[in-house]
Amino acid sequence: MQPAKFMGEQQNHEALGTKYNVELTLQQIESQGKRQVTMMKPKRIWARSRCIFSLFCFFAMPWLTAAQEKASPLLVVISVDGLRPDYVTAADAHGAKVPHLRKFLHDGMYAMGVTGVIPTVTYPSHTTLITGVWPAKHGILANQTFDPLQKNHEGWYWYAEDIRVPTLWDAASAAGRTTASIQWPVTVGAKINWNIPEIWRAGTPEDAKLLRVVSTPGLLAEGKAAIGEYRGGIDATPESDEVRGKYAVWILENKRPGLLTLHLIALDHIEHEAQPFSPKAMVVLERLDAVIGKVWEAAERVAPGRAFVAVVSDHGFANYDQQLNLFPAFQKAHLFSVDDKGKISDWRAMPWETGGSAAIVLKDPKNGLTAATVRTLLTKLAADPANGIDRVLEGEELHRKGGYPNASFFLGLKPGWRTGSGLTGPVVSSIKAGGTHGELPDLPEMRAAFFLVGPGVPAGKNLGLIDMRDIAPTLAKEAGLSLPTADGTPLLP
Repeated sequence: MQPAKFMGEQQNHEALGTKYNVELTLQQIESQGKRQVTMMKPKRIWARSRCIFSLFCFFAMPWLTAAQEKASPLLVVISVDGLRPDYVTAADAHGAKVPHLRKFLHDGMYAMGVTGVIPTVTYPSHTTLITGVWPAKHGILANQTFDPLQKNHEGWYWYAEDIRVPTLWDAASAAGRTTASIQWPVTVGAKINWNIPEIWRAGTPEDAKLLRVVSTPGLLAEGKAAIGEYRGGIDATPESDEVRGKYAVWILENKRPGLLTLHLIALDHIEHEAQPFSPKAMVVLERLDAVIGKVWEAAERVAPGRAFVAVVSDHGFANYDQQLNLFPAFQKAHLFSVDDKGKISDWRAMPWETGGSAAIVLKDPKNGLTAATVRTLLTKLAADPANGIDRVLEGEELHRKGGYPNASFFLGLKPGWRTGSGLTGPVVSSIKAGGTHGELPDLPEMRAAFFLVGPGVPAGKNLGLIDMRDIAPTLAKEAGLSLPTADGTPLLP
């Protein structure tokens, strides 16, 4: 037996030993755990990193995609119908108060003139502006379709399905960008995300119903609730263009398209009525300058540092007070006949008049007798300076210049003249003064306009005289789009 003291000490030592052993065991386990954690750490970190990366991709990719889309350039193309370049380049000489348009001269590049297409009228020109090819190639040959028996009730080339080549809207869509258009010609049925086309039939309030049907569903109702009733169709007042400008700003701010096209028509209307550079025309232009300024500001606001804004036009303008009406001469030459109701009943050759010019279409282009009759008639008319004829083009030359593939002749008038459309009456007459276009595009009065600002566009660059086919590929290149079908070339390297 051990003494009680020893026994107590032994118990104390055993207790201490047990405590020591327990502490040692815990240290060993902790140490072993640390070694295991250390060995497992790379695998766990990689697994955890993969998990975090996957979660990041899941939640961040939509944001990254949106950011990528937001980083794409914005292209805004504003057409001022009938805007001659010298309204801006010679603004002081004409007393034009157009601060926003003049700012384009300093902040971007501009043309002293744009040589347009045959004929120099709205619909074929606007289609060249967004395709970069001549009318013979894109398919929009005039404003109104050829209608020798007058059955189409003055129908225009309203429908986008008639365009045979890709457009800037197509190029933007192919690049994954959304598109918008307001009042642009030949856009009924176009593949545009937010579209308010130009179309009318009767010029009455009923046209508003037609416009609602052919526009993007719900767009006009949504716009009306936000900023008021849209004014479209044939309404060519300055007030209607101001409304169109408001819709452009609203669409830019709320829909954020990558491309927006806007057609302003009030200047053309007043120039027809009161002639270019008239006091009335200057008042309208100054109001449109304010519209352009507001749209430009909205573009910079929604796309700071990446907005390209172009102002273009379709044709120039010339004054007239004389008229050449080919229809009575053609009827006298038995090239068409009229029934007892005064309607055309049959035809062999027919003028297709467009303001300051007329294409001559033969029912049978291979009929040599008809062609000879028309050639003799046109040669006789052109030989007399009192008839106001500038030039007569034969079909081969006309087609080489990209106009009217279905016509055998083209007659262009001098400034001061317009063509008539009445089936009866004098061939030549003096008429009330006005303004017109449609003449051959190489006449200085017919030159259109082009102005462009945006990142990388050289400031104050004068491009001189350019080809209208160069505008679409230039805009496409600057905005990062591809339009390889254009026949024009970019104006910047």
